[in-house]
Amino acid sequence: MAFWRSKKKSDDSSTSNTPGDSNSAPSDDSPETADTGGLFGRFRSGLEKTRRTLNTDIRDLFKDEGRLVDDEFLGELFAKLIRTDMGAGPAEELRDEVAKQYRGRKVQLNDVIESITEQTRTMLRQDEAPLNLGDPPSVILVVGVNGSGKTTSIGKVAHFLTTSGKKVVLGAGDTFRAAAVQQLTIWSERIGCDIVTGKQGADPASVAFQTVDKALQSGADVAIIDTAGRLQTQSNLMQELEKIRRVVEKKLGREPDEVLLVLDATAGQNALSQAKGFSEAAGCTGIVLAKLDGSARGGVILPIRRQFSLPVKFVGLGEGIEDIAKFDADSFAKALFAD
Repeated sequence: MAFWRSKKKSDDSSTSNTPGDSNSAPSDDSPETADTGGLFGRFRSGLEKTRRTLNTDIRDLFKDEGRLVDDEFLGELFAKLIRTDMGAGPAEELRDEVAKQYRGRKVQLNDVIESITEQTRTMLRQDEAPLNLGDPPSVILVVGVNGSGKTTSIGKVAHFLTTSGKKVVLGAGDTFRAAAVQQLTIWSERIGCDIVTGKQGADPASVAFQTVDKALQSGADVAIIDTAGRLQTQSNLMQELEKIRRVVEKKLGREPDEVLLVLDATAGQNALSQAKGFSEAAGCTGIVLAKLDGSARGGVILPIRRQFSLPVKFVGLGEGIEDIAKFDADSFAKALFAD
């Protein structure tokens, strides 16, 4: 299971040693190896808060002899599911599936956990969503609000690409925050890749232009461009995002290969409005769910997948440079409700 998908068939052979899903250096492990215990364990750790809350809450609904699935039970189950930040819609779907299977019957805890796990897996399932990389240089724009984990996510993706032999150029387009430029510069030094920066307060679109130009001149495989963190409700800043995209298209001669939206897993339902606003302004192609480090209530991923057609491409599992994994619905659903 490749970390990216090349748009050129002739490049397929060059991506055979793409990074896997473990948090170690890239290897030639098969998809089955990468997607079993290791990935499940990492998701399980990242979903620790949600998992503990769910298991404690749902277990409290049961007595030793089981529980009758009636309106009272279903109402209590719905209330417990809401606490994961999944929202009313997904919680209703999970509750209704339990009702469909077991209404009027006495069930055990494992019966309910099995039902909601399978339904969650179905709700999260998506087509394979590796990075779409076209003719070099491929260009990836990264968008999101301040504090979402955007800059850290860029460093993690850049690390994966460089360790698999790709030449990467970073663009520090968040020119309004000196700390963001400094952080990305540190990432570039650790990774060993070039970076383009501008003066504080400089036009982010100009940095994007220079980054694409640098990638073209240096023969880079991928350019990853940070954009100024902003709130999706600030129309002037969202217009600036559109400007960055237009500048990249003009210099590159085609649309960016990816526009990744970084969402903070701790943001709860506010992540939904972020996804809507950024999708409309920047033409997002995928989501990076950041900060799934044990403190987040990971149920928010359900309404994101339910309301938007955007695939979840990666999940950030910590602050380390290798703490990122390709999203896998089966492992995620199992980890969400695992005891």
